[in-house]
Amino acid sequence: MLGRTLREVSAALKQGQITPTELCLKCLSLIKKTKFLNAYITVSEEVALKQAEESEKRYKKGYVPPYNATVVQKLLDQGALLMGKTNLDEFAMGALGSDTGGSTRNPAAHCGVVGLKPSYGLVSRHGLIPLVNSMDVPGILTRCVDDAATVLGVLAGHDCKDSTTVQDPVKSFILPSLTDVSKLCIGIPKEYLVPELSSEVQSLWSKAAKLFESEGAKVIEVSLPHTSYSIVCYHVLCTSEVASNMARFDGLEYGHRCDINVSTEAMYAATRREGFNDVVRGRILSGNFFLLKENYENYFIKAQKVRRLIANDFVNVFNSGVDVLLTPTTLSEAVPYMEFIKEDNRTRSAQGDIFTQAVNMAGLPAVSVPMALSNQGLPIGLQFIGRAFCDQQLLTVAKWFEKQVQFPVIQLQEIMGDCSSVFENDLASVSLKQ
Repeated sequence: MLGRTLREVSAALKQGQITPTELCLKCLSLIKKTKFLNAYITVSEEVALKQAEESEKRYKKGYVPPYNATVVQKLLDQGALLMGKTNLDEFAMGALGSDTGGSTRNPAAHCGVVGLKPSYGLVSRHGLIPLVNSMDVPGILTRCVDDAATVLGVLAGHDCKDSTTVQDPVKSFILPSLTDVSKLCIGIPKEYLVPELSSEVQSLWSKAAKLFESEGAKVIEVSLPHTSYSIVCYHVLCTSEVASNMARFDGLEYGHRCDINVSTEAMYAATRREGFNDVVRGRILSGNFFLLKENYENYFIKAQKVRRLIANDFVNVFNSGVDVLLTPTTLSEAVPYMEFIKEDNRTRSAQGDIFTQAVNMAGLPAVSVPMALSNQGLPIGLQFIGRAFCDQQLLTVAKWFEKQVQFPVIQLQEIMGDCSSVFENDLASVSLKQ
C-alpha cells in the first residue's frame, strides 16, 4: 500500500480496502524499521493515530472538510496525516517541502521522486519560517506527477494571511492525458551546458530532448544570457534576506536564550552563537556585510538589478514561443557521503543549485521528474520550467514525459534484524526495483 500513488490510496480508503488507522500504522512501522537512517527527529505517533481515528469518523460520516488558510491545515482538512518532523537544521535551511533555490527539486532528483516548485504567489507562505521572503515557496514531493497536481489543487489559492498570494480564484489542477505534443515548443538553454555537468546527465538530457522531437514537438536551443551571474546574485540576495529574517532570534522575543546575564550585548552574542549552526551563522555574517551602508549599493542593489535581468531572460524566451524549458536538475547523481563532506556547504550549495535557483528569482514554476538510473543505480532527474502561473500546462507536459520514460518505482527493502548491522556491513538500505 505504501508504494501506491495518492489516488490509489484514496480509492482504497473509500472502498474500505484499508482504514486510515491501518495505513497510519504501516507508515509508523516503516519509520521504526528505518530508524537507523535518522530521517525523522520527531515521530508524532500519538498525534498521527488520533488524526487517523478522526479521519475514519469522517469517512463514515461522509464529511467533506472546508478549506483553511495554511498549507498544513489545508492538507489536514483533506484527511492528510502528519507523521512527524524530518531531520533538518534549524529554520529548515535546505528543507524538503520548502523551495528557496532548489530545496524541493534537488532532493527529488536524487531520490527518484517528483519535486514541484509552484509559481510564486500560487501557494500561501503563511506559517512557513521565512528564509528568503521573495523566493520561498512551499514545495511538493510525490511519487508521480498526478499526485503533485492533486496536492497543488488543495494548496493553491488566495490566503488573506499572505498578501503575496494571487487574488484570482484558482481552478482544480486535473491534468489531461496529453497524447499529441506536436504543438509544443521545448526550449533547451545553451547556458546550462556547463563543464561540471556529468556525462550521464548530459546524455539523458539530450535523450529527453530527442524524445520530444521524435514525437513531433519543436525542440530549439534558447539563450538565457545572464545565467552565469545567477548563482552569485542568488547568494547575495539570499544571505541578505536571511540576515534580516534571523535578526528576530535575539533571545528576547523568539527561540533559544542563553544563561549569560552579564549584559544585553553579551546575552545577544551568546544566544546567537549557541542557537545558530555554522551554515546559518555564515549566511547571517555574509548578509550583514552586504547590507552595510557602505556596501548596500554595490552588492544588494546591484544584485536586485541582475535579478530583474535574469527574470527578463525567461520572459523573453517564453515570449518567443517556447512553452516549456527542459534542463538538468542537478549536475550529477547523488554524491557519496564521504565525498560530499570533502567540500564546504557553500561550495556544495553553489554546485547543487546551479540549475534551480534562477527559477526562484524569476518566480516561475518548475518540476523535477525522475528519468533513469545512473550506472551506479542512483536516480537522475530532469527539470521542466514553465511560464508564471501556467503550472497546469507545466505538469501536463511533465506527466507525458513521466509516462514515456517509465522510471522504476522506488521500493524500500524489508529490514530484518538489528538495523545497526546495516552500518556495520556497509550495506545499502534502499533499492530501486522495476
